[in-house]
Amino acid sequence: MVARDYLTASRGLLAQGRVELVRGDVRQASEKGWGAAAQIVKAIAEQRGWDHRGHGHLHAAVRRLRDETGDQEIRRIFQVANSLHVNFYENWEDTQNVAEGLDDIERFIAKLEPIALAGWPS
Repeated sequence: MVARDYLTASRGLLAQGRVELVRGDVRQASEKGWGAAAQIVKAIAEQRGWDHRGHGHLHAAVRRLRDETGDQEIRRIFQVANSLHVNFYENWEDTQNVAEGLDDIERFIAKLEPIALAGWPS
């Protein structure tokens, strides 16, 4: 996949997560939220030549982005995404918590999208 494909996938997964939540499938909504966050990180990592093939690589990329931007919320929201990923397996979160998590992921994408787009010609 190329960086632009990861970016497109990020927005699509967030939208799918919201649909799953309306359907009452909290587990799938959670996993789509995780996927949306992971895909935007992968977009930037791909663009910059950073490894992004595993969870550890994604966390390292998020640390780099936090250090680069000075925005501590980037790390915190990625932890929310990780919690959503865990919820896919454990199914312990309620609808409201997952909805709020998806809102956080939307904010995460809004923060990182300009960084991803800055590397492409207009």
